[in-house]
Amino acid sequence: MFGVVFPNRSFPLDISTFTQIDTFHWVLDMNHFVGEAYDQIKDMCIFLLNNLTLPADKALAVYVQSPGSAFVYCGAVTVARPSAVLSLLWPEPGSQGQFLTADTAPLSAKIGVSVQDLATLPSLDIAADKKIEQTALKVGENLFNFMQSFCGVDGSKLIVPMDILDRWFKKFQERAKRDPDYLKGFTL
Repeated sequence: MFGVVFPNRSFPLDISTFTQIDTFHWVLDMNHFVGEAYDQIKDMCIFLLNNLTLPADKALAVYVQSPGSAFVYCGAVTVARPSAVLSLLWPEPGSQGQFLTADTAPLSAKIGVSVQDLATLPSLDIAADKKIEQTALKVGENLFNFMQSFCGVDGSKLIVPMDILDRWFKKFQERAKRDPDYLKGFTL
C-alpha cells in the first residue's frame, strides 16, 4: 500500500517494516530504526505504491510520537497527492506524564500511519502551513519596524504617512532583488 524513505538515512522501506495494529493503522518503532536519536530524523518521504489501494475520499495520515507523549499529526498523502516529504515535528518527550515502572517496557518514539477520511484532516502538510505562518509573522514584523521609524504617537495610536505601505514594499522588493538570500531570512 505505501512505502517510506528517510532522506539521507534509509533505502525505501515498505509496509512490512511497520507493525500493523489493525486494518487501517501501522506503527514504526524508531528504537529499532535509529535508537534514541529519533529526534534527528527531521523528514520523511511517504508514497503510495499504486492508485488502486486507497479510495479517493481517504488519506494516509502520518503521526509522530516521542517517548511518553501523544501522537501528533504531520501530514498525509492521497491518490491525488500520492507522495510527500513531510517534516516530522516531534513533540516533547513525556508530555503525557507517563512514567516507567518495573513491569513496563521502555517507551520509544514511533511513527504512525493511518487510513483516514480526507475531510477530517486539517491539512495535508502541517509543517508547510507553520512555515507559511512564520514567514507571514516575520514579514509583518519587518513592516511594523519600518513603520515605527516614520511614525508619531498620538496617545495610544501610531500616526504614519499615507504612503508608508508603498514605501515599505518598494524597499522590500529592492532589497530582495539586490540580495537573493534576503527572502530566505524570512523562512525557518
